[in-house]
Amino acid sequence: MNFRFRKYGRAGAVLLGLLAAACHRAPLFNTPVTTSLRPAAAVEPDPPITPGVSEVLARARRANISSVAYNFSLNIPALKTEPIEAVEQVSFNLKDNRHPVQFDFKAPTDYLHRLTLNGQPLAIDHHDEHLVLPAAALLLGHNVLKIDLRAGELSLNRNADYLYTLLVPDRARTVLPVFDQPDLKATFTLTLTLPKAWQAVANAPVRDSAIQVRDGLLPGIKTYYFATSDSISTYLFSFAAGKFSRVSRTENGRPMTLLHRETDPAKLQSSLGPTFRLHADALSFMEQYTGLPYPFQKFDFTAIPDFQYGGMEHVGAIDYKASSLFLDEGATQDQVLARSSLVAHETAHMWFGDLVTMRWFNDVWMKEVFANFMADKVTQVAVKNSNYDLKFVVDHYPAAYGIDRTAGANPIRQPLANLQDAGSLYGNIIYHKAPIMMRQLERLMGPEAFRDGLREYLRKYAHGNATWPDLIEILDARTPTDLQAWNQVWVNQPGRPVFTYRISGGHDQRYGLYMTQTAEDGSDRLWPQEFEVLIESASGEQQQLSVKMEDREKGIRIPFLPKRIVFNSTGLGYGVFPAAADLPATITQLKNPVARAASYVNLYENMLRGEVVKPRELLDAYRQALTRETEELNLKLLTGQASAIFWQFLTPAQRRAVGPGLEADLWAALQKTAAPNAKKQLFKTYQSVALTPAAQTRLYNIWQTQKAPVGVKLTEDDYTALALALAVRDYAAPAPILPAQLARITNDDRRQRLQYLMPALAPDVATRDAFFESLRTKAGRAKEAWVTAALGYLHHPLRQATSEKYLPASLDLLQEIQLTGDIFFPYSWLQATLGSYQAPTAAATVRAFLAAHPDYNPPLRAKLLQAADDLFRAEKLAR
Repeated sequence: MNFRFRKYGRAGAVLLGLLAAACHRAPLFNTPVTTSLRPAAAVEPDPPITPGVSEVLARARRANISSVAYNFSLNIPALKTEPIEAVEQVSFNLKDNRHPVQFDFKAPTDYLHRLTLNGQPLAIDHHDEHLVLPAAALLLGHNVLKIDLRAGELSLNRNADYLYTLLVPDRARTVLPVFDQPDLKATFTLTLTLPKAWQAVANAPVRDSAIQVRDGLLPGIKTYYFATSDSISTYLFSFAAGKFSRVSRTENGRPMTLLHRETDPAKLQSSLGPTFRLHADALSFMEQYTGLPYPFQKFDFTAIPDFQYGGMEHVGAIDYKASSLFLDEGATQDQVLARSSLVAHETAHMWFGDLVTMRWFNDVWMKEVFANFMADKVTQVAVKNSNYDLKFVVDHYPAAYGIDRTAGANPIRQPLANLQDAGSLYGNIIYHKAPIMMRQLERLMGPEAFRDGLREYLRKYAHGNATWPDLIEILDARTPTDLQAWNQVWVNQPGRPVFTYRISGGHDQRYGLYMTQTAEDGSDRLWPQEFEVLIESASGEQQQLSVKMEDREKGIRIPFLPKRIVFNSTGLGYGVFPAAADLPATITQLKNPVARAASYVNLYENMLRGEVVKPRELLDAYRQALTRETEELNLKLLTGQASAIFWQFLTPAQRRAVGPGLEADLWAALQKTAAPNAKKQLFKTYQSVALTPAAQTRLYNIWQTQKAPVGVKLTEDDYTALALALAVRDYAAPAPILPAQLARITNDDRRQRLQYLMPALAPDVATRDAFFESLRTKAGRAKEAWVTAALGYLHHPLRQATSEKYLPASLDLLQEIQLTGDIFFPYSWLQATLGSYQAPTAAATVRAFLAAHPDYNPPLRAKLLQAADDLFRAEKLAR
């Protein structure tokens, strides 16, 4: 197959594009046509009423419904055990009133109290997660539905003194009846009645920038009246309310407000300024890059303890995990860069995702890829001395390969029949492979043509919806390359290539480097791409050469016979690249930190394939590199790989043999390294692998005295993590460690988290068994970030002798978790459960489950195969 894509003619391409666009945009229902022979067209069949939000239903509604406006009033009591009563009024226009209208509402029917439609009482018809309005009661044109109800709480995230919505991808329907699909954008007018001490934020500003107290209410209650929002998709509707502190600042002329619950004065002092500045810088960059001003009424954000994600791009009211924003003076470079990237990611969503939204969630990856793609660009500008290329390699390649190498690998763009399965589309492919793909596309087109295409896309579809084919059509017009064919392998199919090479020539001092790519899965696919190779002669001369792989084999002229070749030396290419047998011992000799990062990744991927180097050999090489690697991000990469090898790919006997030496090397490197951030990274790795009594006693003394090693800054969170590490090792302290650490914590949110984790780390098996039993209930899994952390300790390699018995039940719960949890929870559940196992019996449990469920939900089956990949590889590498 030849990948030198060229168009066969611009006129033909335009005609095909118009035909494809017409077919793509054709509505499910056509406007009835009247002829002299047929007085009226036959009525199309009604979309079936089934659980979830089917694509069939969504297309039918999009063709018939417009001008949607919601008005919600919610009365939120102080006690979380009391129900939230609500009044909803929604107006909408119908092109055709001969069909029933389905509102999506996933809550008990008895939550619905009264309905009126167009001023007339209406019987409640609610089943299969839908509130159905009969055609006989509907008007052609404008309709108004009023509902008195109790709000559903599945996605209200209620805590003792705060709550927040998180409604992506189809969770707005778990709170109130809505048209819960991204291409029926609507305005939202919200009223919240709250305890007097609470603060609140929503998509729109408080009306007239004032809080109005409703007459006649009991003391201690107040009402927020919010202005009407911009037109947005239901998954972006949001509010947060509770006992928050409010901080307002103006940056670059833009007012911003932050709500938070942080009580540590040091974190507040060191984090508030950077947090506001990062948002301002990201806004400025996005306005300049897109050529469009910030498109919404306001720009505020909320820091939420143990938020399920790093952040969520709600229009005008971004939510963040508090620990991602609030760093202390001991924060590592990686944490600082991660905060910048997160802020830029969510800010970029205001344009990519919020202003222009995917039409259906099969294109959810579009908003995520551009958010990450732009975040990398923003961080390069916003954070001084940041290495954009290095950060790109460290952030994206290990995570993308971690999925794409597995039997459950998924393409970037996936089909989706029902929104209730949309959560399964999320993962490292869309967050990490997609930015690599997009960077290849930018290089293919050129930065200016690529940027101008994105600007046209944003202008054309502003405040509306678009698909990936819509964008490809725009970009395709700006390059001679056939992007449709390029798109087929990069976006529509999973997997990666494996590269091999040979060197030929030499009789006349002229040499050629020939590279071949084959698909890892054995298919005949090819990935057209560009990357660099660094060649070095025996005398030390170096040259970096570009390779443009458009065919199965590509040859380039090289000026000398290379002693060493470093493949993908700039971290642009994608696939499994060759690694020389002597590379592990010489990797730190490479001067360019990006080349070193790419080499660490290449070595690890080859090791997992059983090639070039064995796990223990690679760990030995990394031990030697600990004091030689000078770049902090690379140190994070190699210590992370070293920890993974130690726990996942060495047998228990090998760990006992290697552990003392690894501990000694880490501690020696910590003493030798001068950089505080590098010291902290080495200390955290030492804490992770500590097995000997001497190492554990050293850690205990540090925790007990709260005296960190010289040059290392440890925070309250660090000491909590240290206490947890000692507890999972059953360290024999004079007094219980976790209760003592709990007494040291003053922040209520962090105290509650540790209290939740403690049963999962209990020294007695019965308590741990009872904790696992609690996870069978939705209430026991309410704080998903806590659950994931607890599972990591419950299934720690040192506890697996008593925890492996939980695996069958954990797999049995997966479908329920997918239906009741947030989008990342099913994979997080699996990864925290299976991620540290290496025993053949654990692998057999997974295989038995898959064999017993041959028709298992395909996206969930893929997630299970992804999470179990290291387990299967550990089994194979141990042979």
